[in-house]
Amino acid sequence: MITIIDLNAELAKLRMLHGRTPETLRAEREGSAARLALYRDAGIFASKSAGKGSWERHPNGDELVQIVDGEATLHIMTEDGPQSFALSAGMLAIVPQGAWHRFNYPDGVTLITATPGPSEYVRLDIEDPWTVEPQRD
Repeated sequence: MITIIDLNAELAKLRMLHGRTPETLRAEREGSAARLALYRDAGIFASKSAGKGSWERHPNGDELVQIVDGEATLHIMTEDGPQSFALSAGMLAIVPQGAWHRFNYPDGVTLITATPGPSEYVRLDIEDPWTVEPQRD
């Protein structure tokens, strides 16, 4: 079966969530993100928000992140320690399987991801996600 997604139409349905924090509840994020389709063992998601996301990791595969509009800083924990990367519209990041990562986007970002499940999260505003027990979604 073929799946066709009109990204412009789907993104137009989303509202920009201002002031996002790692502690922002799912109910508060409603309307700012959507699952667009299933793809292999992943979901394809779109979201619009300004603020800071939670730490997350995906034990079963790499995550693809496409910046559609705006700018974000990708923070990732690597074997060499924490690293940060500036991303802007038109850029694609491939986050390695199992790597803790989060995004900071104070001025707002629109992005699309292909995210393998299940995912693990740390919904606290901390510097090192290895210091607490993750939650699964």
